[in-house]
Amino acid sequence: MSAQDRLKIGVLGASGYTGADLVRLLAAHPNAEIRVLTANQQAGQRMRAVYPHLGGLDLPDLVKWQDADWSALDVAFCGLPHGTTQEIVAQMPDRLKVVDLSADFRLRDPDVYAQWYGHDHRALRLQEQAVYGLTELNREAVQGARLVACPGCYPTAALLALVPIVQAGQIDAGDLVIDAKSGVTGAGRKVAQQLLFAEVGEGIHPYGIASHRHAPEIEQEIGRAAGGQPVQVSFTPHLMPMNRGELVSCYVRLARGESADSLRAQLAERYAREPFVRVLEPGESPATRNVRGSNYAVMNVFADRIPGRAIVICAIDNLVKGSSGQAIQNMNLMTGLPETAGLGQQPLFP
Repeated sequence: MSAQDRLKIGVLGASGYTGADLVRLLAAHPNAEIRVLTANQQAGQRMRAVYPHLGGLDLPDLVKWQDADWSALDVAFCGLPHGTTQEIVAQMPDRLKVVDLSADFRLRDPDVYAQWYGHDHRALRLQEQAVYGLTELNREAVQGARLVACPGCYPTAALLALVPIVQAGQIDAGDLVIDAKSGVTGAGRKVAQQLLFAEVGEGIHPYGIASHRHAPEIEQEIGRAAGGQPVQVSFTPHLMPMNRGELVSCYVRLARGESADSLRAQLAERYAREPFVRVLEPGESPATRNVRGSNYAVMNVFADRIPGRAIVICAIDNLVKGSSGQAIQNMNLMTGLPETAGLGQQPLFP
């Protein structure tokens, strides 16, 4: 694809943190041209008024999604609140490729969706077409998709760490404990007391205890990896006093004859040719500071002091690999571009 044939891009929900990161990354993409930016509450404003750090870019003004010209686009990224994307995507032309960053198309079972999101799915035809977009584990399906549902940030890290060793039968898929920690941007850009600096700074707190909506998404994909058996995971997320970053610690029971070393070897083999997943050297601990601002996931496996158990740890940037970067990675596959296009940014340190 030549520069003259760049993809015409729309970002719905450009005023959110993931929308802003999409714009930041797409601005450096060699084959992308941003044509439409929507943000209903900020409609009529320039993007620089909402995000001054993007002030050096030549971007279209923000508009309401109802005023977006779909005919001018090749790809639409949807960074809208959960429950709103379904009906909007249903109004888009079928030729338009859609990458959804909300939870609207992640869950395959409409009953499970209704149970966790409080209303019936409003676009079942599209739900049947949607492909789960964890790129490294579902690449072939993503390549032929019209609608891709990007995973949540916690499932991205947890599933990258767990699916290969579940598929290989190396751990007990029915005995998984996932302790997860995320930066404050994971809660979205909104005015809320619990997100004030004085509430978040100098502390850490769990939330969504035994009720977080990423749990059924993790269970869905772990169950598929385990051959279709139903599974339940113990999953607890925590909010950390940092802007970006996510780390999941997965506590697993080993199958007979397996060890932390054999799990690490399996992950290293599975991801040996993956451009964005790195299995660290033995004993090296994953850290969010080593992936900040990048599309990389880093992981490792450690022997638990409890016999027969191991700990699998994965770190990502929740806004990039956990959201906007993974979305662009999927777009590249959907449109026949090199998978790494526009995603060569190395982590920012310190």
